[in-house]
Amino acid sequence: MFPKAVALWQHGLMSENLPTEIMAIGFDQPGGPEVLQPRQVPLPQPRAGQVLVKVAFAGVNRPDVMQRLGKYPPPKDASPLPGLEIAGEVVGLGEGVSSDWLGRKVCSLVSGGGYAQYCLAEAGHCLPVPESLSLAEAAALPETMLTVWHNVFERGWARQGETILVHGGTSGIGTMATMLGKHFGITVIVTCGSPEKCARALEIGAAHAIDYKASDFVEEVARITGGKGVDLVLDMISGDYVARNLKCLSEDGRHVSIAVQGGAKAEVNMAVIMSRRYTLTGSTLRPRSVEFKTMLVQDVLDNAWPLVTAGDLRPVMDRVFPLAEAAAAHAWMESGDHVGKIVLEV
Repeated sequence: MFPKAVALWQHGLMSENLPTEIMAIGFDQPGGPEVLQPRQVPLPQPRAGQVLVKVAFAGVNRPDVMQRLGKYPPPKDASPLPGLEIAGEVVGLGEGVSSDWLGRKVCSLVSGGGYAQYCLAEAGHCLPVPESLSLAEAAALPETMLTVWHNVFERGWARQGETILVHGGTSGIGTMATMLGKHFGITVIVTCGSPEKCARALEIGAAHAIDYKASDFVEEVARITGGKGVDLVLDMISGDYVARNLKCLSEDGRHVSIAVQGGAKAEVNMAVIMSRRYTLTGSTLRPRSVEFKTMLVQDVLDNAWPLVTAGDLRPVMDRVFPLAEAAAAHAWMESGDHVGKIVLEV
């Protein structure tokens, strides 16, 4: 625990003995994993409404890879360093944040800067870490849980008794969608790239797992649902998957896009969309406003976080890499061999 004695600093409160410079992972030019290199950067200074977190673990996510490749630039007011979720201890406060926050164990969605010893977070974006949850597990929760909650339950209107199709069933997003869906009475069908991954997906909670390399997922969904189709598709592929996904939907089905790994453009039959009353939507979380993400965090605190507090939901953990080996963590993610979440230990 950090000492409670604090000093007034830029209209906020800071724990004593904080460094002026910290170690972080960044890159100068887009490229492969090798461009990620340790560097010294100034200690971040919290603005009004923010907290400074001493990072214990940081999650590794596909958007981090896309940023490193130069395909997903950070918002203009965000840190240029990668890293969208962290867990650690609050050691500094911006103006307007109660001194009660000092010393709290939190995890948080951040707009950037997570690959560092210290990172800024909006106080309204922080989730409390219960005693039964390790900080490594806590760092693996914010990005996937908030993304799934918003896109499956808020934009996709998923509800008890429905059936959903989730691509990338053993990814961080896929495993979280499976677990949350099961907890809320939803039948989850996933696609995976091997028999081994299909087996893991079933262990995690999927009702059905389709090896998309061995069979046509459109035909398999029709077989599994008796020709009815699914109520919702959560898609991170896009491209030519979209037209195939629509063939999997029942009438009044919803299609939610959260990434474009297979290409940003899709060709669809609008007459089919109209006649079957489909809803096509999607979102990206990182550029949304502070206010929106604060409301989303509150929704998760009210509806999904009690599962974490009670010990009924834990992230599926894959590997932990030291922060200095962020390049190896990215290479592992890009290999596609991981199941669940990859995190960096600071």
